Amino acid sequence: MSLLLPKSRKDNPRVGIMGGTFDPLHQGHLVTAEEARTNFSLDCVIFVPAGLPAHKRKQQVTDPEHRYLMTFLAIMNNPYFSISRVEIDRQDASYTVDTLRFFSEAYGSGSQVFFITGADAILDILTWKNYEELLETCTFIAASRSGYPLEKLSETVEPYYPRIFERVHLMEIPAMAISSTSIRQRVREGRTIKYLTPEPVEQYIYKNWLYID
Repeated sequence: MSLLLPKSRKDNPRVGIMGGTFDPLHQGHLVTAEEARTNFSLDCVIFVPAGLPAHKRKQQVTDPEHRYLMTFLAIMNNPYFSISRVEIDRQDASYTVDTLRFFSEAYGSGSQVFFITGADAILDILTWKNYEELLETCTFIAASRSGYPLEKLSETVEPYYPRIFERVHLMEIPAMAISSTSIRQRVREGRTIKYLTPEPVEQYIYKNWLYID
């Protein structure tokens, strides 16, 4: 696993973890990761494609190896971005708490681990496995998304976890109405996806006939 940490920060790194299905990864993911890296002075951002997403068991998800390779192609030109197979190679369902335990142990007690996700996901954090452990051991960076104001955390999460706003930080990102779902739909309909996802990912999708059925 390549961590790509600057030598001066290796003893106490600030590590961003960006998990997701990435089916496929698109420009919005990349913008979010880069904004988090610069706004929170992260030494690197590690993309972690899900293997068997626990919350999407009833949905059809593209083969993990395709999603891993598309993610690799998308991030390879950014020296601060890296990728991990920790969830791809896991035999069981992927849970965020297991992944964050892995990276916390890998980097040691002096590290700071940040989990980058969307504000919509944070609103459902009470449904995540061992959510209290997650909130105690990790700092969350919640990327703003239309229709998901973090003020809703006061109603949905704060009564159960009063320190929620100490552990979750809102990050505004440029408005980009792009989603993996819309990209898959456009491919099925024969519409262009140019500039919605990096060119190597676009070429990989067409070469491997992904999202046609």
